[in-house]
Amino acid sequence: MTDDHERATLAGGCFWCIEAALEELDGVHEATSGYCGGHVEDPTYRQVCSGSTGHAEAVQVTYDPDIVAYEDLLEVFFSIHTPTTKDREGPDVGSQYRSAVYYHDEAQRETVEAFVDELEREGVYDDPIVTEVEPLETFYEAEAKHQNYFEKHPNKPYCAANVRPKVEKVREQFATRAN
Repeated sequence: MTDDHERATLAGGCFWCIEAALEELDGVHEATSGYCGGHVEDPTYRQVCSGSTGHAEAVQVTYDPDIVAYEDLLEVFFSIHTPTTKDREGPDVGSQYRSAVYYHDEAQRETVEAFVDELEREGVYDDPIVTEVEPLETFYEAEAKHQNYFEKHPNKPYCAANVRPKVEKVREQFATRAN
């Protein structure tokens, strides 16, 4: 990571969806799928999917804050997943699919808390937001086959049904900020 890049770590269901959608944004240098928030060191995908490690599928985004602001990442993130359902996103159910923002510093913590408060005040969602806001302790990169999954497998049924609509939403709703 260069001095002009920052990182954000977000979890909102399957990491393939979040990774592919955020990679659409101008200023995003890299989006890496991985795992956060659990108690097993360097877990595997199979372990995380079992729900026994306490990890969430997450994406760590390296971005240029001169091009895309942290708030922009949050805006896209909260628009492409359902932050009001605990341990579930679409067809994926379990604590590994929870909604969470893992902040890297106090400024990010303050920003995400203010962002969520504003969403709640504006009544954007019918139900309360259940997104966890936690400090990032460790991010474990997922296995290579999970990186850029949608790019490699756009026509697999899961990708076509779940990832593509999120990518298309970013392209349409955030066209002025897309690559």
